[in-house]
Amino acid sequence: MRRMLKAGFFKPALVAVALAISAGGAQKAEADNLADALIGAYNTSGLLEQNRALLRAADEDVAIALARLRPVVTWTGSIARDLTRTSGLTVSTTGSTYFFNLLSADWLVYDGGVSKLNKQAAQETVLATRQTLIAIEQQILFRAVAAYMNVLLFTENVSLRENNVRVLQEELRASQDRFEVGEVTRTDVALAESRLAAARSSLAEARGLLVSGQAEYTNAVGHAPGTLAGAPPLPARPASIAEAQAIAARTHPSILAGQHQVSAAELGVMAAKRSFGPSATLSADADLTEFSGSNAYGRGTGISLNFSQTIYQGGGLSAVYRKSIATRDSIRANLLTVQRDVDQAVANAFVRFETARASLVATAEQVRAAQVAFDGIREEATLGARTTLDVLTAEQDLLDALTSQISAKAEESTAAYQLVSAQGLLTAERLGLAVQIYDPTLYYNLVKTAPTYTSKRGRDLDRVLKALGKQ
Repeated sequence: MRRMLKAGFFKPALVAVALAISAGGAQKAEADNLADALIGAYNTSGLLEQNRALLRAADEDVAIALARLRPVVTWTGSIARDLTRTSGLTVSTTGSTYFFNLLSADWLVYDGGVSKLNKQAAQETVLATRQTLIAIEQQILFRAVAAYMNVLLFTENVSLRENNVRVLQEELRASQDRFEVGEVTRTDVALAESRLAAARSSLAEARGLLVSGQAEYTNAVGHAPGTLAGAPPLPARPASIAEAQAIAARTHPSILAGQHQVSAAELGVMAAKRSFGPSATLSADADLTEFSGSNAYGRGTGISLNFSQTIYQGGGLSAVYRKSIATRDSIRANLLTVQRDVDQAVANAFVRFETARASLVATAEQVRAAQVAFDGIREEATLGARTTLDVLTAEQDLLDALTSQISAKAEESTAAYQLVSAQGLLTAERLGLAVQIYDPTLYYNLVKTAPTYTSKRGRDLDRVLKALGKQ
């Protein structure tokens, strides 16, 4: 095999890898950055809208529980007509009665505090649901982060592979030219053809990954990706795993939701226990009865205080009480599991970030060394001390090093935001995104007093619902 290569033949490879490694560094000023992706995800997520609606439903449970502490007022009316059948099969009308029970009111004045406890439990459920909404928000935003970094990674990888194909195409043409003049053998040409075919295969795979990444970005962010501005600045990180776990214990929405769920379950146990006691209901009614064909009528009013207590229900009340205890114990155990899972997630994210950072440093050294090796082997090849295979292998090593470097950069950014999410800090408000932050207290404050449609607050609530597009 001849080892004589032209001195300038492999210079395009240096240009190619330089372009690839700097991809993203010279982006357009109007390119989308990570904040734009996060804003799109926050504003267009159907999952967020779904869980906001679930939170509003939980808000209404407080109003429903409060309504049970108020009087229930109803009215009823009826019309009756008496018909008499005689022995001669004739039918005569003896009169009509118009009965109108003007008003009837029932007011639960005492139930041992069961209704109040149920209202408090509903309030705790609202607080838990708010935290669940924040957890969903974190998932939405982290998905957008991952989608953004993947599109950036896949785009740079495609650029790198395209440059590699162009270099190998030039190399193949040069090998064919040198074969024709007898400088290299058929083996050198075959090697160049093999590497070019492999490079085209890798490029096709990279383009496929980019298409998939763009589809995921569109799903996560709400619009197709344009030109991306490159890797974002890394968020600040805690100094240690213990510090990150301490932050998560105070702020992670899954832990806070679990704590409120335990409180609601505790109140449920208390309510179930008090349901064994008596209850008192105040009842009042006013009625009017008129008779057709006469001036006769009847009017009446009444008020009564009624007491009741379930003495025996086939063991149903006891079963409800035991069930509430078991439910509380289950939720307590779940909270312990959640706390441990959060601690593990924080540790995993912290280690992932540290590993990515170390990998980025290592790949930078790998690229430097591979570049030096490639330059040296290329020069040696021009002197006949290296073969075409040696040069192709060195070039592939450099390509692999560059690929590892861009992957490590994307991994570092993704891991950094995963650590933020693991601490419970990946929210639109904490990130300072330029969005209209959803305030869960606005709707709750409108419905917590259980307003009627005819009240001023009820009319305000109607306007809110119309603004939300629910009516």
